[in-house]
Amino acid sequence: MILNGKKGIIFGALDTKSIAWKVAELAHAEGAEFILSNAPIALRMGAINELAAKTNSEVIGCDVTLEADMNNLIDAAVAKFGKLDFVLHSIGMSLNVRKKIPYTDLNYDFMHKTLDISAISFHRLMQTLLKKDAMNEWGSIVALSYIAAQRVFPDYSEMADAKSLLESFARSFGYHYGKSKKVRVNTISQSPTATTAGSGVGGFDAFFNYAEKMSPLGNAPSEACAQYVVSLFSDYTRYVTMQNLFHDGGFSFTGISNKLGE
Repeated sequence: MILNGKKGIIFGALDTKSIAWKVAELAHAEGAEFILSNAPIALRMGAINELAAKTNSEVIGCDVTLEADMNNLIDAAVAKFGKLDFVLHSIGMSLNVRKKIPYTDLNYDFMHKTLDISAISFHRLMQTLLKKDAMNEWGSIVALSYIAAQRVFPDYSEMADAKSLLESFARSFGYHYGKSKKVRVNTISQSPTATTAGSGVGGFDAFFNYAEKMSPLGNAPSEACAQYVVSLFSDYTRYVTMQNLFHDGGFSFTGISNKLGE
């Protein structure tokens, strides 16, 4: 019960394959209470209501590109819980990737939307939380990233740029939030994971199989990622902030693997 008495918001639980879904299940088991949030179009799919019933949680829609929606969500969360202890940002979307538009011929209107949803929303979230003084001291904010922020994975396209910006926001905002409110901010760079969104990226099977062969421990599953997230929500990681934390079975620091020749 390492989250006993802690309150928060979990963004991005779409279905049972979602890492955010696994985080919600585990956080609930560890004693936390939280609001579940996703884009209105995702809420219409209905699966999140199953998770809400299972975790005794309220669902509040939020278009993370709209300041009004973000304000309404944070106000509702504070009204329900008082100040918050944790927030998970598990949000990403690219129309260019969905429509298989080449990286060298991107639609910039789509790109602006990608960056707004997948990265700028993280800054918008933290800025709103800070302005409303909505986080308890030693609170924890976590966003999910991927190693394409540092290395080239051609089929990951503009999402790599979005993840780079996301990680930069964690460092820059993490400094200010730590100095002013002792709130910590981190990103987790997770192994390729067969979520509904992740599996939609072109060449996903190649990503997954390559990483599985390269990683000494193999790819980290979503359940293990949820455990890592929950540890960052807990008091055991009070002095961890402004970090991009690789949760990838050792992939990020492996130069070559004998398994590649098998």
